[in-house]
Amino acid sequence: MSRLTLLFAPFLACVFTAAPPLAQAADDDNPLVAKAKPRTPPQRRGTPYAGREDAMQFADEVAQRRGLDAQWVRQIVGEAQNLPVVSRLMQPAPAATAKNWRLYRSRFIDATRINAGVRFWQENRRTLERAEQEFGVPAEMVVGIIGVETIYGQQMGDFRVLDALATLAFDFPSSHPRAAERAQYFRGELEQFIAFHRAERTSPLTPRGSYAGAWGMPQFMPTSLARWGVDYDGDKKVDLAGSTPDVIGSVANYFKGYGWNPGMPTHYPVRFDTARLDLEGLLAPDILPTFSVASFQAKGAVLEGAALEHKGPLALIELQNGGDPPTYVAGTENFYVITRYNWSSYYAMAVIELGREVREAMGRQSARNP
Repeated sequence: MSRLTLLFAPFLACVFTAAPPLAQAADDDNPLVAKAKPRTPPQRRGTPYAGREDAMQFADEVAQRRGLDAQWVRQIVGEAQNLPVVSRLMQPAPAATAKNWRLYRSRFIDATRINAGVRFWQENRRTLERAEQEFGVPAEMVVGIIGVETIYGQQMGDFRVLDALATLAFDFPSSHPRAAERAQYFRGELEQFIAFHRAERTSPLTPRGSYAGAWGMPQFMPTSLARWGVDYDGDKKVDLAGSTPDVIGSVANYFKGYGWNPGMPTHYPVRFDTARLDLEGLLAPDILPTFSVASFQAKGAVLEGAALEHKGPLALIELQNGGDPPTYVAGTENFYVITRYNWSSYYAMAVIELGREVREAMGRQSARNP
């Protein structure tokens, strides 16, 4: 759902931090990638992995590592199907594709998502307030994430997760420059997916999600669910598809786990002193906050107001606008935390702006109906 989606954030840090963002594993800073429209899940058919020696060997290794019944694991992996469409969708975007923040923004900041966000916030106000108090993550950030990912559960994906993960584990497109690394990553996700459902005594054959194997309202990958999932409704299980409290608590816990600083802005306005500007130097660290306020300004970036009092490191965030001049902001450590979810500055800014728009719409509604 930055390139990113196929880079880990530690796929640098965003998220996806060493492991890809939880939410996506495809290229989300590509503004030409459209979201799927809601529809009846198709009955996709592919080639079962039951006849693949490498898949069956993987099943045996998982069973041994996890202490699971080998026959059961073989059965599950054998019922997974190779879906060629998944491999095609995982291909990187053409190198010549121009990034366009305004176009990208328009796909996520619209009346549909804002109105749905207002309803979501109103219906879950107490849970959002509790999560903000306990995890220190503002409600608008949680609302922004869920809105960008799935429009508050309206578009959670129609691929069977088992098929998507198996396809990317055993048949990741060889033309990809990091095919071996990515295939290994997805093997780990497939193993975690199988282990999770065995522990929960649920079927791995039924969940549906994205072509990258993410599922639920927040589109968590299996390892993210295992690490950050929270039983926030007290029913002794983590359900990211059917329990809104679990979704809210898990997203907030994810942010906290990656170092969210309560009270810190995500970014500040920035302009340039062209006489001193070292744009190449400012952009060299990419989205990783590296500069102090003093070193940031020494390279020709100009900050004002509250930004001058900022204590932590900053990064210059560049958002390209096709053939028009780029948009720039000074990103803080909290901006970087959002990219742990999806290693893309475009994604992070869409989350921020959607959350802000929903909050402002809530305020306008309250003013009309005191």
